[in-house]
Amino acid sequence: MDKIIKLAQKIKLVIFDVDGVLTSGALYFDNNGQEYKAFHSKDGHGLRMLLECGLQAAIITGRKSKLVKHRMKDLGIEIVFQGYRDKRPAFTELLQLTGLKAEQIAYMGDDVVDLPVMSQVGMAIAVQDAHEFVIKHADYVTQKAGGTGAAREAIEFILQAQGLLQEKLESYLE
Repeated sequence: MDKIIKLAQKIKLVIFDVDGVLTSGALYFDNNGQEYKAFHSKDGHGLRMLLECGLQAAIITGRKSKLVKHRMKDLGIEIVFQGYRDKRPAFTELLQLTGLKAEQIAYMGDDVVDLPVMSQVGMAIAVQDAHEFVIKHADYVTQKAGGTGAAREAIEFILQAQGLLQEKLESYLE
């Protein structure tokens, strides 16, 4: 556990996949092809807490969705890469955009398409219901499944490791 805490202490930015991480991974479409996604409100608040504590958040997802663009704008997440089935080019662009080193970045994923980036970052996070091969290569595995508060769990772990969580939680009592 000490090794994981040391990794988390270095994190300045967390990248999140969407389907299977911020959502359950289920894809809903109506008869007209309109897509629907369900985001967990605790994950959303966790993302806001991350930003309020001075860390950054980014999205790299293989699908394109107006819903994702709208939800991330609502949460204040400005770095959003959509339509990247191969997520490595988005990660390279993100490194250039932020000036961060790979070891200062965490990536939270659920499936094998996330592994090429997960293998490059400082902290690889998998949701509890991720593909078995992804879990095998993760530094940290959440107790919650994707779309059920797993992102909030990972965010709070990182904030705790950096000594930021307790103060943030207590700020809600003021």
